[in-house]
Order: sequence, then structure tokens, then C-alpha cells
Amino acid sequence: MEKRIGLILTGGGARAAYQVGVLKGIAEFLPRRARNPFPIICGTSAGALNAAVLAVNMGSFRKGVRHLDRIWKNFHADQVYRTDLVGVFNNSVLWLTGLILSGMGIHKINQVSLLDNTPLIELLDEIMPCEKIQEGIDAGLLHALSITASGYGSGQSVTFYQGVEEIVPWQGTRRIGVRTKIENKHLLASAALPFFFPAIQINREYFGDGSMRQIAPISSAMQLGATSILVIGVNSATTSQPDKREGISDYPSLAQIAGHALNSIFLDNMEVDLERVRKINGMVEIMPEELRLRTNLRQVDVLVITPSQSIEKIAEHYVKELPWTIRLLLRLIGTTHQSGATLVSYLLSEGKYCRTLIDLGYRDAMQRREEIQRFLDGQHRQDSEMPQ
Repeated sequence: MEKRIGLILTGGGARAAYQVGVLKGIAEFLPRRARNPFPIICGTSAGALNAAVLAVNMGSFRKGVRHLDRIWKNFHADQVYRTDLVGVFNNSVLWLTGLILSGMGIHKINQVSLLDNTPLIELLDEIMPCEKIQEGIDAGLLHALSITASGYGSGQSVTFYQGVEEIVPWQGTRRIGVRTKIENKHLLASAALPFFFPAIQINREYFGDGSMRQIAPISSAMQLGATSILVIGVNSATTSQPDKREGISDYPSLAQIAGHALNSIFLDNMEVDLERVRKINGMVEIMPEELRLRTNLRQVDVLVITPSQSIEKIAEHYVKELPWTIRLLLRLIGTTHQSGATLVSYLLSEGKYCRTLIDLGYRDAMQRREEIQRFLDGQHRQDSEMPQ
């Protein structure tokens, strides 16, 4: 089987800046004019935006990474969602009104969300030439790009993909793969954080953040033909815990609950899927060759890179970088200096914070340089890197 390395970029709002730092480190390991080493790229949530930028720059990996680096380092929240007084509180009032009316059985307000992401729509229209995705496929540089979103109507995790002709659509438990031409609407749907950003209509269904209902994040890369997979996550391996559990007596605020829910969406499914892959690899390793062929099972080399530091702790130092309107909104839903840092870490699309995450990702990549190079060369041993 032809070797194809798949790259999985997971979700996490502003945390996706960390992925840029890791990619920046990888770019330095490769020859200056090297094309993208990942012929299969899978993006979910904010990771979908990073994935698309790499896909439209398949001819030069460094160029694509530089483009991402420039975007994230100069980010401001008002490029992602409206931060002006009218924009913030108009949406908040509509959101609250929509909840009340829905409780009364009245559904007259559409696109209800706490934040208005019109600026992100305008930004993508400006910087994302999606027509170049097919150019990369036709040139043999890109095998496939996939963007995963969650269908609010069907409850399915839908992986929209654009790739070579031999890739056929697939269907599994609560997940399907659909061939399509990737457009900005797919990126917006995949990155539509529940409650905070509006759902996006694609064909006959409304879609939200791709990390919801994504019970097998690694399977899409395998369905697209990846023989080995690099996962760049945005949650640290050890989440921050309070010093004294018995001291937590206050009822959780809406901000704390929202942050906990987002962490569950973005972290839990990937950990479960990685454990499943590890077990399958172990089983395949002891299988007789005849049984392997009959079951069509194969080992998949997986390398996972996640932040070495708590992103929540980093976010605490940059809350003041947010516009005052967003800080006020967050305060109204219970965010304080001591609580709500998890939620803030997803919404803090500000340059100083993003640059810190990029630097962290770069350092993490440099610390694991030899390991990453072995993986790219096909000499990495997956079992030693999977969580035990």
C-alpha cells in the first residue's frame, strides 16, 4: 500500500493557534522548498480553517505555514465576531428571547447565537481561495481534504471531503463521508461553536461544530486512505485541576458549565478513539497474516502532539486583551478571574494570546523533533506513543 501521512487538526476555537506553532516547527525540519508532507488533511472546528489554508498551499508547506502564522499572530476578536456594543448585545437579547419563545413553543427567531460571526465570514471570503483545493488534487499534491461538521437535524457527524476519484463515500455509526466541493460554508459550519456561533445551512440541513457527535475522529483519515496519522490536539494531556477539591462549594456559573461542555466536546472523543486504535493495533500485531487479510484490518501508526502546558492557565493572563464588550458579556454569564478561564480560552482570538500559543506549539515541536522526523520517515513506533 502506498504510504500516505494523514494530518488531523482538531477543534478548539482560538486554541487552534497552538497547531500553527507545531506546524511551524515541522516546516523547519523539512527542506526549504518542500511541498506539504501530508497528502491527507482532516480539519474539525477551528482546525478546519488551518486545514484549508494548508490545502490551498500544497505546493509549498512553508508558504502555507507562514500564511497561517501571519493570520493568527495578527488576529483580533473583531475579525471573528462582532465586538461593538450593538452587535454583542443585540445578539445576546435575541438569544435570550429565542430561548423564552422556544420554551413557549414559538419558533420565530432564526440563527440565534450569543455572538455574530459576520466578520469571520468576510475574512474567509477575503483570504480563502477554495478553488485552489482542486488544483492541488489535479496536480497530485493533495490526496484529500476533509472538513467535519455536525448535523443538528440528523444527529450525524458528516465529513465533507474533496479528493481523488477513487475515494468512495462511506457510512458508519452516526457518521458519514460525503464527497463535495469544499467551500467557506463548510469551514464556517465546522467552526460554529454551539450557543456562541450560528448554525450554517448546507443543502437541506443546519450544521454546527464538527467536534460534536464526532465519535471516531481518526476514522475519517483512515477512510480517505491514510496509512499513518499525525494528530495535533489543542488540549493538554493533563487538564488543570483545583488545588483542593473539597474547597469547591459554589454552584457553577454558566461560564463554567459552558467551558466544561466545550472541553467534553473537544477532548473526550479523541481520547476514546486513540485508545481504540491502540487496542486494534495490538490485536492486529498478533493476528496471523491470513486472518489480517480476511478481516481487512491493518496497523495504523499514530503520533499525537498536544500542549505541554495548560492553555486555560495561559488564557487567564490575557483576558484583558478582549474588547470590553466581550469581557462584560462573559462577566454577565459568570466569568471571573478564578473561573471561566476554560471558556475564555476558546474565545480569546487576540494576537498576544495567539502568539503565546504559537510559541508553545513551536517549542513542543522542537522538543519532539527527532520523534516527529522518525514519524515522517516512517520509522515511528505507534504503540509507544499511545496513551496507556
